Amino acid sequence: MWVAGVDEAGRGSLAGPVVAAAVILPPIALPPIIRDSKALTPVQRTRAFAWILQRAEAIGIGMQSAATIDQVGILRATLWAMEEALDTLPLTPARIRIDGPHAPKVCRSMETHIRGDSRFPEIAAASIVAKVVRDGLMRVIDGDFPMYGWKRNKGYPTRQHWEALARYGPCVHHRQSFLRQKAP
Repeated sequence: MWVAGVDEAGRGSLAGPVVAAAVILPPIALPPIIRDSKALTPVQRTRAFAWILQRAEAIGIGMQSAATIDQVGILRATLWAMEEALDTLPLTPARIRIDGPHAPKVCRSMETHIRGDSRFPEIAAASIVAKVVRDGLMRVIDGDFPMYGWKRNKGYPTRQHWEALARYGPCVHHRQSFLRQKAP
């Protein structure tokens, strides 16, 4: 019985997409490095990501752009990214475990788990995949917009990012609806 874990990265960012991943792990003992992506260093995440890519039964990725987030809101965009991640899985899981209290509307057996990324290895694996994929995208678009420091802050609301926004204004990758927040 295949169990997919689903998690996202980028919900609280000021720029870039929200990325979701769905991962089905093999029925083997997992290395201790497969845990919540936020508890790992970038080097550990990279190693865990490589392990997941080599050994996962299936991986699906979904993402929604900053423009979509502005149009429909972050929650709906996140759920759409999760649906897309599940739709791109090459296998059909019997059960789906999702990190957090909300689940997309798909016709499968789903469970939501607050802090699921610290309790279920398949959700932890999905958190790692989503984070590494999103961070990689932010490094790529940093090449066109280096003034925002996305190689370092990945689009999150750091002081340096707010200062760059004040100096240069927003670009196409910024979430206009998020920019209404007050800078620190």
